[in-house]
Amino acid sequence: MMMNVDLFLNAEEVHQLTGFKRKTKQIQQLKKMGIPFFINATNRPIVSRSVVDGSAKAKPPKTQGWQPAL
Repeated sequence: MMMNVDLFLNAEEVHQLTGFKRKTKQIQQLKKMGIPFFINATNRPIVSRSVVDGSAKAKPPKTQGWQPAL
């Protein structure tokens, strides 16, 4: 059986996450919280569900190439 899971938080979930209903305030709060999002054509912040449910995988840190000790 296949479950229908939305990829993005709905408007109510973004409101609950940020504590704000106004789009501009939600955007400010998401920036403060360090939560990645993008803005759609209606200027609404869109947050991936994987970012807040912990299933997003962090990128491994970039390692610099070998450098001689000076």
